[in-house]
Amino acid sequence: MSSTLSARLPAAGGVSPVARISESALLRNAPLALAAGTGSGADDVFAADAWGHGAEWVASVLSDLGMDAAPLDAAVLFGLPGSHARPVMSLHGRALGTKPLLRGEGVSYGYTHRAPRDTTVALVTGGYAQGVVRSLGNTVTVSIGGRRHRIVGRVAMDVCVVDVEGQTVPRGTEVVYFGDPADGHPSVEEWADATGLSAAEIVAVVGVRADRRVTG
Repeated sequence: MSSTLSARLPAAGGVSPVARISESALLRNAPLALAAGTGSGADDVFAADAWGHGAEWVASVLSDLGMDAAPLDAAVLFGLPGSHARPVMSLHGRALGTKPLLRGEGVSYGYTHRAPRDTTVALVTGGYAQGVVRSLGNTVTVSIGGRRHRIVGRVAMDVCVVDVEGQTVPRGTEVVYFGDPADGHPSVEEWADATGLSAAEIVAVVGVRADRRVTG
């Protein structure tokens, strides 16, 4: 018998995923962005609230470096795919709990995913209201404890479901949606491939909708 997972796991409780903005990455990327500068102008660097990174904060960091945004290459500054620079933004959710999912049972709205075998799934904070767009369901993976696990079923407004394949995932465990591939995290490039959106569009939306926090 099929059932939606939402009826079997605890509610999200208003917990939002966190878009972490790395100051050290921005500081490292700024000279590279200057060297790669296209002269596209400050308006491009600060478009869409500095592409989701926080225009006021980015301007302050650049000012402390004595740098003008005008000549900077924004993709390099923010470490977007193809720039060969460190990503400044990463997106993190939290596990709300896990439940067994039996073979044949459906997940989320419309049962777009049915378990091919008995497994364990986790409910994770982060949905389309925070920029985890619906087309990511059944397509991309997240990182939990250094292992990759696929998002399954349709992404809901504030949560999504991840097949953790028997892994123990205590409530509150960090889930990385995207970050630095050098750390083994999924890349925002994977989201771009899955959605047809550009990396700039993705980080702009996530940075505005998620709980944005500056880190070291």
